[in-house]
Amino acid sequence: MSGETLTTIIAIFLAAILIGIFPMMAIADRNDDISQLSVQTSITEFVDTVRKTGKITRDTYDSLVMELYSTGNTYDVTLEIQVLDDNPSKKTTQADETKIGENIYYTVYTSQVINELDRNGFYILKEGDMVTVSASNNNKTISQSLKNFFYSLSGTNTYSIVASQTGIVAVNGSK
Repeated sequence: MSGETLTTIIAIFLAAILIGIFPMMAIADRNDDISQLSVQTSITEFVDTVRKTGKITRDTYDSLVMELYSTGNTYDVTLEIQVLDDNPSKKTTQADETKIGENIYYTVYTSQVINELDRNGFYILKEGDMVTVSASNNNKTISQSLKNFFYSLSGTNTYSIVASQTGIVAVNGSK
């Protein structure tokens, strides 16, 4: 094998990479971008619904999960609810008799909300409660796999699709 032949083989190999692999990586990145936008939109709509209705229902939660999975990825969905625990009639100072003490929040997490949804089909919130919903993909996307193969950049705990939204409940929920 001559030197020219080896150079030609290397040039063909590099051309194949440039023509085939890099466009495929660009398309995979765009697919992740579209999934990111879809996940963020779904989570924002879910939080807005919870804020406006004051409750989480089994149907709305299942609809959120199905919308997320429709992107072709699997997700870890976390719910965190900061429940407003009223602290009535505790005066902060003697000088200001009308001022009421601090509002205190306690936290309810995903498993507790899911248990309530399984039991009753809904989780009721009240005005002033804060809802945070987060989702991150727990599978490797094609883009992550290609980047990992070529660059060795992504590790096992790297997420390419992550979305989060927080909102304050505006109304008291009802059954």
